[in-house]
Amino acid sequence: MKNQRLMARLNLLEETRFEKLPVSIFKNPKEASLSVANRIASLIKEKQKKNEKAVLGLATGATPVAVYAELVRLHKEEGLSFKNVITFNLDEYYPMQPNAVQSYVVFMNENLFNHIDIDKNNVHIPDGTLKLEEIPAFCLDYEKKIESVGGLDIQILGIGRTGHIGFNEPGSAPNSGTRLVTLDDLTRRDAARDFGGKSNVPTKAITMGIGTIFKAKEIILMAWNKKKASIIKKAVEGEISSEVPATYLQLSDNVEFILDEDAASGLTRFNTPWLARDCDWQPALTRKAVIWLARHLKKPILKLTEDDYNNHGMAQLATEHGPVYDINIDIFNKLQHTITGWPGGKPNADDSQRPERANPAKKRAIVFSPHPDDDVISMGGTFIRLADQGHEVHVAYQTSGNTAVWDDDVLRFVEFNIDFSEKMGIDQTQMRKTYDEMREFMANKHPNQVDTEEIKLVKGLIRKGEAIAGARFSGLPDENIHFMALPFYETGKVKKNPVSEIDVQLTMELLQKVKPHQVFAAGDFEDPHGTHIVCFNIIVEALRRLKATEDWVNDCWLWMYRGAWHEFEPHEIEMAVPLSPNEVERKKLAIFKHQSQKDIPVFPGDDPREFWQRAEDRNRETAQIYDDLGLADYEAMEAFVRYHF
Repeated sequence: MKNQRLMARLNLLEETRFEKLPVSIFKNPKEASLSVANRIASLIKEKQKKNEKAVLGLATGATPVAVYAELVRLHKEEGLSFKNVITFNLDEYYPMQPNAVQSYVVFMNENLFNHIDIDKNNVHIPDGTLKLEEIPAFCLDYEKKIESVGGLDIQILGIGRTGHIGFNEPGSAPNSGTRLVTLDDLTRRDAARDFGGKSNVPTKAITMGIGTIFKAKEIILMAWNKKKASIIKKAVEGEISSEVPATYLQLSDNVEFILDEDAASGLTRFNTPWLARDCDWQPALTRKAVIWLARHLKKPILKLTEDDYNNHGMAQLATEHGPVYDINIDIFNKLQHTITGWPGGKPNADDSQRPERANPAKKRAIVFSPHPDDDVISMGGTFIRLADQGHEVHVAYQTSGNTAVWDDDVLRFVEFNIDFSEKMGIDQTQMRKTYDEMREFMANKHPNQVDTEEIKLVKGLIRKGEAIAGARFSGLPDENIHFMALPFYETGKVKKNPVSEIDVQLTMELLQKVKPHQVFAAGDFEDPHGTHIVCFNIIVEALRRLKATEDWVNDCWLWMYRGAWHEFEPHEIEMAVPLSPNEVERKKLAIFKHQSQKDIPVFPGDDPREFWQRAEDRNRETAQIYDDLGLADYEAMEAFVRYHF
């Protein structure tokens, strides 16, 4: 037993040898959050026994929300008291009124302080209302207050995509104290949705410094989901650099990174495990490794040599499954078999090596589109080809997308309605009254203020009209165009409601009506607004329920598409649909039907390109990857992965 424990420890040391600080990984954010909350609760109880104060450094943002929820539960259900707790928040936007919905004062009150028995005099949050000349003295006093209570016992952190901790952006010094900082443009873009556009995001913030954070007796950095995977890899395995401020944490003896599996997925031991340890060379891992090797060396798969394998951590694969040319041939053939010009299956053909079934020759397909333009942006070429090849194609727009329309467009459409009614001799008295009310509301509108019902209606109708135009252009009859308006989305706010039973029931009803052989759903879970994964989970739940009672579900395949934000990795792709230059142009024209999303959309994310440019570039990049790996050279490709529910 002792030898087994020793071997296990040695194996762990080997596979984590690229990691420069302690990392703990949990299955999902909930389990990780419960662990952190319990550690905080244990500290509070320990301090209570000693009649001491527990001093907590707290963070804001989506990452710690579940931690705070568990602390609230522990207080309400298990009697955890916070009367001995003193808190210091990391940061606050500047300028910022404490009652603004984006302020961290509101965030902390709503998520924690209003629900526990903490003395509000023990709560400290940087003041976003100070005059500029008052900030240096305030920051110095903030530091002194932390020192006067014995320093921070625990500091919890999130991490931004720039690698910032707190608002210590790239360029911050490791000994920096509490101060006023200028926010990185990427940080402001990430916050744009909370403020109703980047232009409304403050350019500055007051933040604890890295030197302040370092003084904490215990530092816990938390990160969830794949959006954080790349920056976590840099923070954990990269060289210490002011360009990634979180790398300074490698210098601390008191730090631990708490990650879920997705956030940890970029670490060497998970992403390229052959570089860290011996592997169990299952087919999926072999495919990933060989494609990685070819891309790393910029060589076609069929030109990889035994030396290439041996020199890049894959000697075990070559020894156990070689000769390497046979491995190369196998992976090349598997990639070749993902390519098909028949996304609905090729009739009267051998389908044993094709990604889709030959029968039935004419299939019923539903393309689910989370927003009213995801269908043509992400799989417009395949969408058009399915219709061209005679399949019964339906499209289902799951949400109205009404938060992503400029106010100016609303006025333009209502003005058109008034002018048209006037020309047709129709009374416009009520419409003019509504128009005047809209203009008055917009003139006094606060960032991210919920629109009036009339404005929300017009915004939804604008996107509905664009979606109809795009679907018609793609070859669909009007009766196959469905608008679901799932209730979880229709809040008029950036923050959406939890998914309810009616969301699933509406989806089940449409599926029962069509009884599709194919379902296409957005599998782009890095959508920064979270709508894609919510919509995907609704579809999966609906299909799972129907599978228990409906025989047709056993013949229904669920394909995931991407494209609006990121593409599948080449080793993941199971169906690649090549597009000709003419089909690329047709797809672009379908995207152009969504005029409200052209030029500068309301929520563009951190990619400055227009959606049609992103889609075109990514489709060409996918085709280029296949070409570089030694396969046929196509103009563009749309990629899909099958999901087994």
